[in-house]
Amino acid sequence: MINRDNPDMLNIVRDNLYVAVLSDVLDELGYRRQAMPPRIRPLDDALVMAGFARTGLYRDVYQVAEGENPYELEIALIDDLRPGEIPVLACGASGRIAPWGELLSTAARARGASGCLTDGLVRDVKAIRAMHFPVFHAGIAPLDSKGRGKVVEIDVPVECAGVYVEPGALVVGDADGVIVIPRAVENEVLSRALSKVSGENDTRSELERGAKLADVFARHGIL
Repeated sequence: MINRDNPDMLNIVRDNLYVAVLSDVLDELGYRRQAMPPRIRPLDDALVMAGFARTGLYRDVYQVAEGENPYELEIALIDDLRPGEIPVLACGASGRIAPWGELLSTAARARGASGCLTDGLVRDVKAIRAMHFPVFHAGIAPLDSKGRGKVVEIDVPVECAGVYVEPGALVVGDADGVIVIPRAVENEVLSRALSKVSGENDTRSELERGAKLADVFARHGIL
């Protein structure tokens, strides 16, 4: 059993599980809306992200008031990150907001964050890729969020790319996409996923030895 009492939990998830098997298990449990849509992609397919959500809710703006710090809550969220956490930035569907770049990646990584997830845009992508910091995004653009979007609440439930995300939810991302695991079923999902991976390894070994797919499926029920 892996759970939050185990300090190696996130490493175990990163090293042994993957988004597709977690999605399958969530489907089996009736949670069929936990995967981010295909437009949410990693900046680097080789990186795996696993951590606990710290949410930021953006709204569109069209000006900056005189004397206003448009980054106030964004800065507060990043400065408060703890090891293993992931800022989840819900920007909506306007396509105007690019909340993430190199400097936020640098600050988040220094605090031990596990990555970043946003349904907004990202920039400074060459620098972020060079840092090997996992970032999942809805597009790339050079835009500053200043005057386009601002964080209005942090650590509240949000919808990111249409998926409901509560603060503290386990978020896992890899080359196949991103999955959000609700706290209520987290332990069961991880336990079932580890068992399923073991079964998939047995299935793969038999197929590599030339066994027929129908026979292997009949034995293991895994495809």
